[in-house]
Amino acid sequence: MSTAIYRRILLKLGGEALAGNDGHGIDPSQAEDIAAKIKTVRELGPEVAVVIGGGNLWRGREGLEHGMERATADYIGMLGTVMNALALQDALERAGVVTRAMTALEMRAVAEPYIRRRATRHLEKGRVVIFAAGTGNPYFTTDTAGALRAMEIDADIFVKATKVDGVYDADPKTNPDARKFETISYIDALNRRLKVLDSTAISLCMDNNLPILVLDLWNKDDLVRAMCGEAVGTIIGK
Repeated sequence: MSTAIYRRILLKLGGEALAGNDGHGIDPSQAEDIAAKIKTVRELGPEVAVVIGGGNLWRGREGLEHGMERATADYIGMLGTVMNALALQDALERAGVVTRAMTALEMRAVAEPYIRRRATRHLEKGRVVIFAAGTGNPYFTTDTAGALRAMEIDADIFVKATKVDGVYDADPKTNPDARKFETISYIDALNRRLKVLDSTAISLCMDNNLPILVLDLWNKDDLVRAMCGEAVGTIIGK
C-alpha cells in the first residue's frame, strides 16, 4: 500500500454525507461507508481529524424564514453536528478505529470538551478526532470551524469533501460548459465568490497559508489517491 504525503489532515464533511437518499437524517450504512474511507486513509499513515456539519438534521435558514433568531438557529445546528459526530464515531469504532468526539459546546455525558492540546495528544496517539458543534459560536459555518481547527492542530492540508470533484467556474450540474480548476489562488476563489467554501474559511486559510483540497468524497478512491499525492480535485492555495 502507498504511503500518504501528509502528516496530519483535517477532513471537512457536510452533514449530508451521513444522510439517506432523501438528504435527511442519519443513515447508518452511509456512516459505515465514510468510516471505511477514513480507516483506509488512516492506514496510509496520516493523523486524521474530522469536522462534520449538521445540514442533514437542521437547516438554519428554515428557522430564519419563520422569524427565528439567527443565534438560536445556529445553536440548533451545532447540536445537530454533535449527533452526527456520535454516529460517525460509533461507525469508526465498530470498524476498529479508535476515535474521540470533542465538542465546542460542553456536554460531558456524550463527548469530551474541545481542548486544543488534548486534541493534539489524541492525534499523536493515532486516534481519529471528530470536532463537533462548530466553533461554539453562532454566525460561523462549519467550513470556518474546519479551517480554524485545521490551524489549531497544525494540519498540513484542509480537505473539503463534497459531491463535486473539484472547483468549477460555474455549476457543473446545470452548465455543461463549466470549467474545472486544477489549482486556483485564494484571492481568485474569493473574487469569483465560488460557493464551495464560505469566504471566512478561505480567508482564514489564506492568512495562514494552509492549502485547501476540494474533492468528491464518493468518487472511488479519490480521497486515498489525493493523500498519496495524486492530482485529484482542486487545490486552493497561493
